[in-house]
Amino acid sequence: MPRLTRLTPDTAVGASRDLLADLVTRHGRVGDMVSTMAHSPAVLGGYLQLSRAMGRAKLDRRISERISIAVQAQQGCWLCLDAHTGAARALGVDEEEIERAHAGTSVDPATAAIITLALQVYREPTSITDEQITALRAHGYSDRVIADVVGVVALNVLTGAFNLLAGLTPGSDTGA
Repeated sequence: MPRLTRLTPDTAVGASRDLLADLVTRHGRVGDMVSTMAHSPAVLGGYLQLSRAMGRAKLDRRISERISIAVQAQQGCWLCLDAHTGAARALGVDEEEIERAHAGTSVDPATAAIITLALQVYREPTSITDEQITALRAHGYSDRVIADVVGVVALNVLTGAFNLLAGLTPGSDTGA
């Protein structure tokens, strides 16, 4: 059961009303998370900006979705986990790799290494070593892609934590 109410462009105020109205105009509707985030224009605006910025990341989307699955499996946001699992499937990630991502790994050593990094960024960034970064470079990851991992994790922490706080669950998204 949602803990926070959804807002619409008619019920939101100030900057949130403007952001929601723009989103509804461009996309026809917004989901529960976005409409609920509108209680805080700072959170909604920050989420939208980070989400757009991460859309320009150089990290391969199939890897990014597996990172998101690994982080959300740890964080426990089933709404996000469901969304990222669907996105991974749509990108052609097979079911075995999706299950491995749930467990925080991959059959591919390079992908497993970057998922491991992401989980360390999530759980314990002080444990990241110079050798680990060197190994990621040896797998062919650029510094930009390695840095993108932090953005993917941050976006997942924001959305997952928000959904958990708001009580949003799979099947609760009714649109606007």
